[in-house]
Amino acid sequence: MSTSTLKPPPAPQAPAERPRRSLAETVFRVRELSIGGALVLLILGTWLANPSFLDSQGVKDLLLNSAILVLLATGQSVVVLTRNIDLSVGSVVGLSAFACGSFVSGSDHSAVTVLLLGTGLGVLCGLVSGALVSFGRVPALVVTLGMLYVIQGIGHAWAHGDQINAADVPQGVLDLGSGSVLGVPYLPLISAVVLTGTAYYLRTYRGGRELYAIGSSPEAARLAGIPIRRRVLAAYAFSGAVAGFAGALWLARFGTVVADAANGWELTVVSAVVVGGLAITGGVGTVWGAALGALLLTTIGSALVVLKVNPFWEQAITGVLLLAAICADRVVRHRTTEALRKRRRP
Repeated sequence: MSTSTLKPPPAPQAPAERPRRSLAETVFRVRELSIGGALVLLILGTWLANPSFLDSQGVKDLLLNSAILVLLATGQSVVVLTRNIDLSVGSVVGLSAFACGSFVSGSDHSAVTVLLLGTGLGVLCGLVSGALVSFGRVPALVVTLGMLYVIQGIGHAWAHGDQINAADVPQGVLDLGSGSVLGVPYLPLISAVVLTGTAYYLRTYRGGRELYAIGSSPEAARLAGIPIRRRVLAAYAFSGAVAGFAGALWLARFGTVVADAANGWELTVVSAVVVGGLAITGGVGTVWGAALGALLLTTIGSALVVLKVNPFWEQAITGVLLLAAICADRVVRHRTTEALRKRRRP
């Protein structure tokens, strides 16, 4: 008598679950959307009060005015993600603009040469700051504040009160600042390319994810074998490169420059980054948020001019937005921590 063993049919496989977005990422994505919504409301409100705000020339001026600030915010974001800060970007822009102007004054050098010169000078400044912060272990606030004054001193000693005039700058360089393609100026397109490339690197490549890890927990990043010093040095070199590149674009945009061009912009750049959702304590935020913050601050300044409001209110509004962003960051961090605790409970 033979017996047969019947095998039970295989259980149906459950459909693969989509990876859920982390709670913190969702919260800060909502913050970026809220900044974008505030920007849209500001533009619409100003347009209703003065329809010329959104005419072809008004939109072009808004794009040009925000291009360099978006660039600087992009570079600053990479440093802030590592729980550091770079207060020397404004002085690097001024030195780069004056150096590039002095180099091409009365010559026929191309715009590419000017951009390479400005970028190289910025990288040099960034490497000095990054080496002192990462290898010298000097606080970033002290190092970059000192670099700000050192670079400003070098610029003033070099210039001796002189300025670069637009008449001495080659036309090819000036065309970079005033030219356009399909009606869109070159400068915003360049800023968009740098912004997109940086965002892609931070999200896709291992080096970008390690910057987030360093800012989130330096001790955990060290235990994980992440080369913290090299990453921080690279972040400062990138910030310096972007600032030097922006200095060359400053020359192309305005033509006439002095040694202290972009004086005071370092605080505006930091404000744009923080308002854009990047935590000053590092590890949280995106360069897209920083770009939105830069656009918001630039639009506020342009709107006040169009509405004929005292320019003093631009600084006051920027200060209020900065304090509100810091307070919101603290509240979001606290609520996110509490929500994660509840999830871990059985």
